[in-house]
Amino acid sequence: MRGGAADPPDLAARIRASDPKAIQEVVHAYLPQILRAARGAGLDAQLAEDVTQSAFGTFIATAPRFEGRSRVRTWLFGILYRKIAEARRRLRRDARMEDIDAVFEQQFDASGSWTRPPRPVDAALEASEVRREIEGCLEGVPTKQRMAFVLREIEELDTEEICKILEVTRTNLGVLLHRARTRLRECLETKGIRG
Repeated sequence: MRGGAADPPDLAARIRASDPKAIQEVVHAYLPQILRAARGAGLDAQLAEDVTQSAFGTFIATAPRFEGRSRVRTWLFGILYRKIAEARRRLRRDARMEDIDAVFEQQFDASGSWTRPPRPVDAALEASEVRREIEGCLEGVPTKQRMAFVLREIEELDTEEICKILEVTRTNLGVLLHRARTRLRECLETKGIRG
């Protein structure tokens, strides 16, 4: 059930039957990955745990409807994505997001050159510090863009699976990844970090 391996042939039927052993196998196999993805989506530790718990609660509640048309992992990440979106909507109900197109256009002049060229990374900067800066920068990235980035760059899922999870086309996924990377690059540049 891990990684790129296909689900066992009888797993969908066992999940539909709410077989406690099958449910336990799924939770045991995917809990760390789902929690890591929730944290990677920018939720604090407590909220990530709450969202993960809610995702698995939904998985258990909807188990009788699992048809096995997608892999269990894809189904779980789809549930997680919706739970994270709900959590972020609640957190940002009153906050206004900057228009990404305006931000993008401010990065370049009329000829397409950088208005503010990226600065080099200080050689002494530790990897853990960079990771903290990236996590901080991801705070300002909209949920769908952030999830696309986390699923591709951290969880290393393939395009087809990410498109199923986020319910987007390949083209939309490309746009989401581009916008997430642009926001991340801009934020890191303001902190003096260049990739």
